[in-house]
Amino acid sequence: MASLSGLASALESYRGRDRLIRVLGYCCQLVGGVLVEQCPTRSEVGTRLLVVSTQLSHCRTILRLFDDLAMFVYTKQYGLGAQDEDAFVRWVSVLGNLADQLYYPCEHVAWAADARVLHVDSSRWWTLSTTLWALSLLLGVARSLWMLLKLRQRLRSPTAPFTSPLPRGKRRAMEAQMQWEALSLLSNLADLANAVHWLPRGVLWAGRFPPWLVGLMGTISSILSMYQAARASSQAEATTP
Repeated sequence: MASLSGLASALESYRGRDRLIRVLGYCCQLVGGVLVEQCPTRSEVGTRLLVVSTQLSHCRTILRLFDDLAMFVYTKQYGLGAQDEDAFVRWVSVLGNLADQLYYPCEHVAWAADARVLHVDSSRWWTLSTTLWALSLLLGVARSLWMLLKLRQRLRSPTAPFTSPLPRGKRRAMEAQMQWEALSLLSNLADLANAVHWLPRGVLWAGRFPPWLVGLMGTISSILSMYQAARASSQAEATTP
């Protein structure tokens, strides 16, 4: 009952619902792609699962029509970052926020063109939005790698004379942050692999992934994202008086 209650609570929020739709969509694509390619007798089931995956993806695209304002508020609140924050992290985050902010209107125009609301070439706008998404993911990868390097240096640096070692609580907090950054790194790399696949042919491995591999990369990223969200929620509950 507790798990059902937690699931119901997550589905009440937009982010929780989006995460569930995302993982279901990519799981359908993974299973459907495997059935179509490896099980000829179950290819019809696989095709239906691929159709479900496509519809769930369209659902998320439509829901993102309302994300611009939330992203703008977040970008405005972050600004240029806190002065005590690492300079590299601050500027990478600023550029990532800018890429995310531009991503949404580009995707909206592409969607409107596909729906024949606007008479423009949708492929160009899809390419632009995917490029911005890939840039945001690449910046996220750079940020996580930098944070892992810095945290590892702080944990492994020899203790200077007359300097006390790190308190156990602070060490545990830094190790937990390293785990968080490692999960973010893996999630962004999985999404980045798919983002490159959706770019025009001729760019690295663009267009070369079979449906099941796209589903696998997306499923990995989605599960890691859901785990991080659940972990953050449990930590918030633990610190709430």
